[in-house]
Amino acid sequence: MNTSRRLRTAAPAAAPAAVLLAAALLAGCAGTGGSGGGEPELGPVEVNPATAALSLPMDAYTDTEAERIRMGQVQQALVSRCMARYGFTYEGVRSAEAPGTGPEDRHAYLFGLADPAYAAAHGYDRSAGEGSRAKPAAPPLSDSAYVVMNGERPGEQSGRAPDANTEEEAALVDSGLTAAGQKVPAGGCGREGYRKLYAPTKDSVDLLFTFGLASEAHDRSRQDSRVVDALDKWSSCMDKSGYAGIESPYDVVEKLGLQDDKGGPKAVTAAKADVACKREVNLVGIWGAVEKAYQERLVEEHAETLALYKEQREARFRLAASLA
Repeated sequence: MNTSRRLRTAAPAAAPAAVLLAAALLAGCAGTGGSGGGEPELGPVEVNPATAALSLPMDAYTDTEAERIRMGQVQQALVSRCMARYGFTYEGVRSAEAPGTGPEDRHAYLFGLADPAYAAAHGYDRSAGEGSRAKPAAPPLSDSAYVVMNGERPGEQSGRAPDANTEEEAALVDSGLTAAGQKVPAGGCGREGYRKLYAPTKDSVDLLFTFGLASEAHDRSRQDSRVVDALDKWSSCMDKSGYAGIESPYDVVEKLGLQDDKGGPKAVTAAKADVACKREVNLVGIWGAVEKAYQERLVEEHAETLALYKEQREARFRLAASLA
Protein backbone atom coordinates (compact mmCIF):
# COMPACT_ATOMS: atom_id res chain seq x y z
CA MET A 1 0.00 0.00 0.00
CA ASN A 2 1.35 3.39 -0.94
CA THR A 3 1.02 5.71 2.05
CA SER A 4 2.95 8.65 0.63
CA ARG A 5 0.78 11.76 0.30
CA ARG A 6 1.08 15.36 -0.80
CA LEU A 7 1.45 17.69 2.01
CA ARG A 8 -2.94 18.72 2.83
CA THR A 9 -25.30 37.95 11.34
CA ALA A 10 -26.67 38.67 8.41
CA ALA A 11 -29.67 36.55 7.57
CA PRO A 12 -28.90 34.37 4.54
CA ALA A 13 -30.58 35.45 1.35
CA ALA A 14 -33.18 33.13 -0.12
CA ALA A 15 -31.63 30.72 -2.60
CA PRO A 16 -32.65 31.29 -6.22
CA ALA A 17 -34.84 28.58 -7.72
CA ALA A 18 -32.10 27.81 -10.24
CA VAL A 19 -29.68 27.01 -7.41
CA LEU A 20 -32.21 24.72 -5.72
CA LEU A 21 -32.79 22.91 -9.00
CA ALA A 22 -29.05 22.57 -9.61
CA ALA A 23 -28.60 21.14 -6.11
CA ALA A 24 -31.30 18.54 -6.73
CA LEU A 25 -29.75 17.56 -10.04
CA LEU A 26 -26.27 17.30 -8.56
CA ALA A 27 -27.51 15.09 -5.75
CA GLY A 28 -28.66 12.58 -8.34
CA CYS A 29 -25.63 12.82 -10.60
CA ALA A 30 -23.84 9.51 -11.05
CA GLY A 31 -20.18 9.12 -11.86
CA THR A 32 -18.53 5.74 -11.72
CA GLY A 33 -19.57 5.51 -8.08
CA GLY A 34 -17.05 2.87 -7.06
CA SER A 35 -13.74 3.26 -5.29
CA GLY A 36 -11.84 3.28 -8.57
CA GLY A 37 -11.36 6.22 -10.94
CA GLY A 38 -13.93 8.65 -12.20
CA GLU A 39 -16.17 11.06 -10.39
CA PRO A 40 -18.02 9.64 -7.39
CA GLU A 41 -21.74 9.86 -6.85
CA LEU A 42 -22.84 12.58 -4.49
CA GLY A 43 -25.02 12.41 -1.45
CA PRO A 44 -27.37 15.28 -0.56
CA VAL A 45 -26.19 18.68 -1.73
CA GLU A 46 -27.12 21.33 0.81
CA VAL A 47 -27.90 24.87 -0.26
CA ASN A 48 -25.40 27.38 1.11
CA PRO A 49 -24.53 25.53 4.32
CA ALA A 50 -22.54 27.32 6.99
CA THR A 51 -18.96 26.02 6.99
CA ALA A 52 -19.27 25.32 10.73
CA ALA A 53 -22.01 22.82 9.87
CA LEU A 54 -19.90 20.89 7.36
CA SER A 55 -19.02 17.37 8.44
CA LEU A 56 -16.39 15.51 6.44
CA PRO A 57 -15.18 11.91 6.90
CA MET A 58 -11.61 12.91 7.72
CA ASP A 59 -12.84 15.00 10.68
CA ALA A 60 -12.96 11.75 12.68
CA TYR A 61 -9.17 11.49 12.37
CA THR A 62 -8.29 15.15 12.82
CA ASP A 63 -7.58 16.92 16.10
CA THR A 64 -9.72 19.87 17.06
CA GLU A 65 -7.96 23.12 17.91
CA ALA A 66 -8.18 22.30 21.62
CA GLU A 67 -6.79 18.80 21.05
CA ARG A 68 -3.96 20.14 18.91
CA ILE A 69 -2.93 22.62 21.60
CA ARG A 70 -3.20 19.92 24.27
CA MET A 71 -0.97 17.54 22.29
CA GLY A 72 1.61 20.31 22.00
CA GLN A 73 1.56 20.67 25.77
CA VAL A 74 1.90 16.91 26.24
CA GLN A 75 4.87 16.76 23.89
CA GLN A 76 6.49 19.60 25.83
CA ALA A 77 5.90 17.74 29.11
CA LEU A 78 7.60 14.64 27.68
CA VAL A 79 10.60 16.72 26.63
CA SER A 80 10.78 18.29 30.10
CA ARG A 81 10.69 14.87 31.77
CA CYS A 82 13.49 13.68 29.53
CA MET A 83 15.62 16.71 30.38
CA ALA A 84 14.98 16.12 34.08
CA ARG A 85 16.57 12.66 33.81
CA TYR A 86 19.85 14.43 33.09
CA GLY A 87 19.47 17.01 35.83
CA PHE A 88 18.07 19.90 33.77
CA THR A 89 14.96 21.88 34.59
CA TYR A 90 13.34 22.76 31.30
CA GLU A 91 9.91 24.34 31.03
CA GLY A 92 10.13 24.91 27.30
CA VAL A 93 8.27 27.46 25.24
CA ARG A 94 5.01 28.58 26.77
CA SER A 95 2.48 28.56 23.96
CA ALA A 96 0.82 31.87 23.13
CA GLU A 97 -2.14 29.90 21.80
CA ALA A 98 -5.31 29.20 23.71
CA PRO A 99 -8.34 27.23 22.59
CA GLY A 100 -11.10 29.36 21.10
CA THR A 101 -14.09 30.14 23.26
CA GLY A 102 -16.75 29.65 20.58
CA PRO A 103 -17.74 26.65 18.49
CA GLU A 104 -14.95 25.46 16.23
CA ASP A 105 -15.23 26.04 12.49
CA ARG A 106 -12.44 23.85 11.16
CA HIS A 107 -13.61 24.30 7.55
CA ALA A 108 -14.04 28.09 7.69
CA TYR A 109 -11.64 28.74 4.79
CA LEU A 110 -11.66 25.36 3.05
CA PHE A 111 -13.35 26.91 0.02
CA GLY A 112 -12.22 30.47 0.64
CA LEU A 113 -14.09 33.04 2.70
CA ALA A 114 -17.73 31.98 3.03
CA ASP A 115 -19.28 33.77 6.03
CA PRO A 116 -21.25 36.86 4.90
CA ALA A 117 -21.24 38.43 8.38
CA TYR A 118 -17.47 38.02 8.76
CA ALA A 119 -16.87 39.34 5.24
CA ALA A 120 -18.90 42.47 5.98
CA ALA A 121 -17.11 43.08 9.27
CA HIS A 122 -13.51 42.05 8.56
CA GLY A 123 -13.04 41.40 4.86
CA TYR A 124 -10.22 38.87 4.42
CA ASP A 125 -8.51 39.56 7.75
CA ARG A 126 -8.47 36.11 9.37
CA SER A 127 -6.81 37.40 12.55
CA ALA A 128 -9.46 40.03 13.37
CA GLY A 129 -10.22 40.08 17.08
CA GLU A 130 -7.53 37.54 17.99
CA GLY A 131 -4.88 39.98 19.17
CA SER A 132 -1.16 39.31 18.92
CA ARG A 133 0.06 35.74 19.10
CA ALA A 134 3.78 36.32 18.91
CA LYS A 135 5.63 33.11 19.65
CA PRO A 136 7.71 33.38 22.83
CA ALA A 137 11.44 32.82 22.52
CA ALA A 138 12.78 29.45 23.61
CA PRO A 139 14.65 29.54 26.93
CA PRO A 140 18.44 29.71 26.57
CA LEU A 141 20.37 26.45 26.96
CA SER A 142 23.84 25.85 28.34
CA ASP A 143 26.16 23.87 26.10
CA SER A 144 25.58 20.71 28.15
CA ALA A 145 21.79 21.18 28.10
CA TYR A 146 21.98 21.80 24.36
CA VAL A 147 23.62 18.39 23.89
CA VAL A 148 20.86 16.65 25.81
CA MET A 149 18.08 18.55 24.08
CA ASN A 150 19.36 18.11 20.51
CA GLY A 151 21.51 14.99 20.61
CA GLU A 152 24.46 16.85 19.11
CA ARG A 153 27.17 19.24 20.26
CA PRO A 154 26.82 23.00 19.70
CA GLY A 155 28.29 24.06 16.38
CA GLU A 156 28.03 20.65 14.75
CA GLN A 157 26.40 20.47 11.36
CA SER A 158 22.71 19.92 11.94
CA GLY A 159 21.27 16.63 10.73
CA ARG A 160 24.53 14.69 10.94
CA ALA A 161 23.98 13.20 14.42
CA PRO A 162 22.41 9.72 14.79
CA ASP A 163 18.61 9.79 14.98
CA ALA A 164 15.66 7.38 14.83
CA ASN A 165 12.20 7.49 13.31
CA THR A 166 10.48 5.63 16.16
CA GLU A 167 11.10 5.14 19.87
CA GLU A 168 11.39 1.42 19.25
CA GLU A 169 14.19 2.09 16.76
CA ALA A 170 15.82 4.64 19.07
CA ALA A 171 16.49 1.91 21.63
CA LEU A 172 18.94 0.39 19.13
CA VAL A 173 20.65 3.65 18.09
CA ASP A 174 23.74 4.94 19.90
CA SER A 175 23.91 8.73 19.89
CA GLY A 176 27.59 8.57 20.90
CA LEU A 177 26.87 11.13 23.63
CA THR A 178 26.54 10.88 27.41
CA ALA A 179 25.38 13.23 30.16
CA ALA A 180 25.03 12.65 33.89
CA GLY A 181 26.45 9.18 33.36
CA GLN A 182 23.68 8.21 30.92
CA LYS A 183 23.41 7.84 27.17
CA VAL A 184 21.73 10.77 25.48
CA PRO A 185 18.79 9.56 23.37
CA ALA A 186 19.15 9.62 19.60
CA GLY A 187 18.12 13.08 18.44
CA GLY A 188 18.10 14.31 22.04
CA CYS A 189 15.13 14.94 24.30
CA GLY A 190 13.46 17.02 21.63
CA ARG A 191 13.15 14.02 19.35
CA GLU A 192 12.37 11.64 22.20
CA GLY A 193 9.37 13.73 23.22
CA TYR A 194 8.03 13.60 19.69
CA ARG A 195 8.64 9.86 19.28
CA LYS A 196 7.02 8.91 22.59
CA LEU A 197 3.87 10.76 21.59
CA TYR A 198 3.65 10.20 17.84
CA ALA A 199 5.98 7.33 16.90
CA PRO A 200 6.45 4.88 19.76
CA THR A 201 6.61 1.68 17.64
CA LYS A 202 7.56 0.55 14.16
CA ASP A 203 3.90 0.31 13.13
CA SER A 204 3.18 3.93 14.10
CA VAL A 205 1.29 5.65 11.30
CA ASP A 206 2.92 8.86 10.11
CA LEU A 207 1.35 11.88 11.80
CA LEU A 208 0.82 13.52 8.40
CA PHE A 209 -0.91 10.51 6.85
CA THR A 210 -4.46 11.76 7.47
CA PHE A 211 -3.52 15.30 6.47
CA GLY A 212 -2.20 13.87 3.23
CA LEU A 213 -5.45 12.02 2.55
CA ALA A 214 -7.52 15.15 3.20
CA SER A 215 -5.22 17.14 0.91
CA GLU A 216 -5.52 14.51 -1.80
CA ALA A 217 -9.32 14.56 -1.57
CA HIS A 218 -9.28 18.34 -1.86
CA ASP A 219 -6.98 18.24 -4.89
CA ARG A 220 -9.25 15.73 -6.59
CA SER A 221 -12.37 17.74 -5.76
CA ARG A 222 -10.90 20.86 -7.37
CA GLN A 223 -10.62 18.96 -10.65
CA ASP A 224 -14.11 17.45 -10.47
CA SER A 225 -16.36 18.68 -13.29
CA ARG A 226 -19.09 19.72 -10.87
CA VAL A 227 -16.71 21.91 -8.87
CA VAL A 228 -15.09 23.27 -12.04
CA ASP A 229 -18.55 24.28 -13.28
CA ALA A 230 -19.43 25.96 -9.98
CA LEU A 231 -16.10 27.82 -9.96
CA ASP A 232 -16.69 29.02 -13.53
CA LYS A 233 -20.08 30.39 -12.47
CA TRP A 234 -18.57 32.01 -9.38
CA SER A 235 -15.86 33.62 -11.54
CA SER A 236 -18.49 34.95 -13.95
CA CYS A 237 -20.44 36.39 -11.03
CA MET A 238 -17.29 38.10 -9.73
CA ASP A 239 -16.68 39.48 -13.22
CA LYS A 240 -20.16 41.02 -13.22
CA SER A 241 -19.45 42.45 -9.76
CA GLY A 242 -16.43 44.31 -11.11
CA TYR A 243 -13.71 41.79 -10.29
CA ALA A 244 -12.60 40.35 -13.62
CA GLY A 245 -10.03 37.62 -14.20
CA ILE A 246 -10.31 35.84 -10.83
CA GLU A 247 -10.64 32.11 -11.39
CA SER A 248 -10.29 30.80 -7.83
CA PRO A 249 -11.47 31.98 -4.40
CA TYR A 250 -7.92 31.39 -3.18
CA ASP A 251 -6.57 34.06 -5.53
CA VAL A 252 -8.78 37.03 -4.60
CA VAL A 253 -6.46 38.71 -2.10
CA GLU A 254 -3.40 38.44 -4.36
CA LYS A 255 -5.21 39.33 -7.58
CA LEU A 256 -6.70 42.46 -6.01
CA GLY A 257 -3.51 43.47 -4.20
CA LEU A 258 -5.08 43.30 -0.74
CA GLN A 259 -2.16 41.64 1.04
CA ASP A 260 -1.31 44.74 3.10
CA ASP A 261 -4.87 45.71 4.00
CA LYS A 262 -6.99 42.58 4.24
CA GLY A 263 -9.53 44.22 6.52
CA GLY A 264 -9.79 47.65 4.89
CA PRO A 265 -12.78 49.10 2.99
CA LYS A 266 -11.58 47.80 -0.38
CA ALA A 267 -11.13 44.31 1.04
CA VAL A 268 -14.51 44.35 2.75
CA THR A 269 -16.26 45.36 -0.48
CA ALA A 270 -14.52 42.59 -2.42
CA ALA A 271 -15.17 40.04 0.32
CA LYS A 272 -18.87 40.82 0.36
CA ALA A 273 -19.06 40.34 -3.41
CA ASP A 274 -16.99 37.14 -3.16
CA VAL A 275 -19.29 35.56 -0.56
CA ALA A 276 -22.44 36.77 -2.34
CA CYS A 277 -21.26 35.08 -5.54
CA LYS A 278 -20.47 31.87 -3.66
CA ARG A 279 -24.01 31.88 -2.33
CA GLU A 280 -25.50 32.68 -5.73
CA VAL A 281 -23.97 29.55 -7.27
CA ASN A 282 -24.08 27.43 -4.07
CA LEU A 283 -20.33 26.92 -4.23
CA VAL A 284 -19.94 25.72 -0.63
CA GLY A 285 -22.85 23.29 -0.92
CA ILE A 286 -21.61 21.76 -4.18
CA TRP A 287 -17.93 21.70 -3.32
CA GLY A 288 -18.64 20.38 0.18
CA ALA A 289 -20.64 17.47 -1.24
CA VAL A 290 -17.94 16.68 -3.79
CA GLU A 291 -15.16 16.90 -1.21
CA LYS A 292 -17.09 14.56 1.08
CA ALA A 293 -17.49 12.01 -1.72
CA TYR A 294 -13.74 11.94 -2.44
CA GLN A 295 -12.92 11.67 1.26
CA GLU A 296 -15.35 8.76 1.61
CA ARG A 297 -13.57 7.01 -1.26
CA LEU A 298 -10.15 7.47 0.32
CA VAL A 299 -11.40 6.39 3.75
CA GLU A 300 -12.66 3.17 2.17
CA GLU A 301 -9.40 2.61 0.27
CA HIS A 302 -7.26 3.13 3.39
CA ALA A 303 -9.60 1.69 6.01
CA GLU A 304 -6.98 -0.58 7.59
CA THR A 305 -4.35 2.14 8.03
CA LEU A 306 -6.93 4.63 9.27
CA ALA A 307 -8.21 2.15 11.86
CA LEU A 308 -4.65 1.77 13.15
CA TYR A 309 -4.17 5.54 13.13
CA LYS A 310 -7.37 5.98 15.15
CA GLU A 311 -6.19 3.45 17.75
CA GLN A 312 -2.87 5.26 18.06
CA ARG A 313 -4.58 8.65 18.32
CA GLU A 314 -6.71 7.34 21.18
CA ALA A 315 -3.53 6.04 22.82
CA ARG A 316 -2.10 9.56 22.63
CA PHE A 317 -5.17 10.90 24.39
CA ARG A 318 -4.75 8.29 27.13
CA LEU A 319 -1.11 9.29 27.51
CA ALA A 320 -2.17 12.93 27.76
CA ALA A 321 -4.64 12.04 30.52
CA SER A 322 -1.97 10.13 32.44
CA LEU A 323 0.31 13.19 32.44
CA ALA A 324 -2.41 15.58 33.63
